[in-house]
Amino acid sequence: MSAPLASLRQLAGGFGTALLALALLGLLALTAVACLAGVGLLLAPAVLRALHTLARRERARLSRRGVEIVAPDPAPTRLRLALADDTTRRELRWLTVHATFGLFTGLIGVLLPAVAVQDTTYPLLWLISPSDPTSTSLGFGTADSWAQACLASLLGVGWIAIALGLGPGLARLQSRPAVRLLAAGPGTDLSLRIAELTATRAAALDAHAVELRRIERSLHDGTQNRLVSVTVLLGAARRMVTRDPAGAEELLERAQSAAEQALAELRAVARGILPPVLADRGLTGALSGLAANSAVPCGTDVDLPERCPASVEASAYFVAAEALTNIAKHSGATRATVTVRSRGGRLLLRVEDDGRGGADEDGGSGLSGIRRRIAAHDGVLRLTSPHGGPTILEVDLPCGS
Repeated sequence: MSAPLASLRQLAGGFGTALLALALLGLLALTAVACLAGVGLLLAPAVLRALHTLARRERARLSRRGVEIVAPDPAPTRLRLALADDTTRRELRWLTVHATFGLFTGLIGVLLPAVAVQDTTYPLLWLISPSDPTSTSLGFGTADSWAQACLASLLGVGWIAIALGLGPGLARLQSRPAVRLLAAGPGTDLSLRIAELTATRAAALDAHAVELRRIERSLHDGTQNRLVSVTVLLGAARRMVTRDPAGAEELLERAQSAAEQALAELRAVARGILPPVLADRGLTGALSGLAANSAVPCGTDVDLPERCPASVEASAYFVAAEALTNIAKHSGATRATVTVRSRGGRLLLRVEDDGRGGADEDGGSGLSGIRRRIAAHDGVLRLTSPHGGPTILEVDLPCGS
């Protein structure tokens, strides 16, 4: 059921960009006509920038829906260069197709759910206006009784079945021109993108190795020593139980205390791998708990209309946790704020404090580890920390499904 609904959402999003494409296509036509009088030459750069912006928006929209499109090199905005640029010509072809065919498929994706709701709720409409019989979305099928109204609502069920059945296919048809025309052409140099992905993959592997070493140290230096102590104390207590029951009882109490400490350390290690609060309360609740336990008074402002992927939420949580730890250790701050927003398929995290500033990635504060974790998600990290403060850590993560 989730796939058909996601397809309908994709069609609705495509309908929005198709309306923009139709308006831009009309503006392009007017600019072309105005170029004959010379006025359009002044408007052409702005119109071309709008074309490239809309194409980037469409790539980002489809990428959030799982349709990966490798972006080409930036296209020129000067008219003479744009006329000879392959990327611009491909974007113009996409604009024409999307403003027509994409608008048509998007309109179907918007209208089908609307008429399905209208006809499914037909009995309710009939109750509201019983003296003036309503008609179905097809314009016929008026009802003069409650039974007829309920029978007419079956048409809405049919519309639901059609919408769920046709949605995935229509979404693929709508996105096909973008996949073919907005992707990097065969002559595009992808070496920079390959190098970027290679560096991102290496950073992800490094972050994974660092995390494994941290877990290994926690288990070896803490939990393992506790368990060894429990084993030694239990062995000693077993040997003493007949000749010195009181001493054996004392050893058993020490063994129990060591076992409880080992269990607490195991729980701490497990929370460090993936905090259970993320699954139970989501990122909003997890950050609230993190702020409540912070050594520096911390406020949260979280606006997340929907859940992000678990790996993205975990990364955002650990970034916030590391940042608050740094604030408590190094900043001398009296107040911190964690702000989270979800906009356009991106998770935006901001951690700010009023400390002394001067944060440095090379100073052993864990910022390099945060950058590696963010790079593993193809995200962006920005740090502003002038001497005297404030320090602002901003993280931008893709969270589209």
